[in-house]
Amino acid sequence: MGSLKKIFIRSADILTWIEEAVLCLLLFAMILLACVQIFLRTFYASGILWIDPLLRYMVIWAGLFGAAVATKHAKHISIDIISHIVPDMYLPWLRFLLNFFSAAVCFILTYAAVKFVRDEALYGGRSLLDIPSWQLNIIYPVAFCIIAGRFLLLALKDLSQAILQKSPAPRTELSK
Repeated sequence: MGSLKKIFIRSADILTWIEEAVLCLLLFAMILLACVQIFLRTFYASGILWIDPLLRYMVIWAGLFGAAVATKHAKHISIDIISHIVPDMYLPWLRFLLNFFSAAVCFILTYAAVKFVRDEALYGGRSLLDIPSWQLNIIYPVAFCIIAGRFLLLALKDLSQAILQKSPAPRTELSK
């Protein structure tokens, strides 16, 4: 059982490394392409036509990969009012419900994104650089599936904490 846990942990670490590497490469490429475009517009009064649409797609990709990484570290955007009212002993149950609900919503978004990409593949056309539009939109189901999985893992962690009734992490000044 211990070796299986090590395999899962190692696989999760590899996937995290891949996500962060893709995110870094995207950011680097975005900065490089934007600088090239600015240079060409400033000094040659022209630019490369496909850079601007490509940068728009890259911003979407970087944002969704960034959301997946933020969810892994539980640094995602959240509106949290109830946790300030609920006693500390019920916080794991509250976090479980919130993370489970978030996972369910992301799984629904994954399903919708899969349908969208499938329809794009069947009926869509070509986008910039003659790339099929569905290939540029494949990030939606991938990212929502990753985010849903991360929320589900967070929910299971909170559920185990609630069931085992481990003492919750003390509230810090920022979380009060």
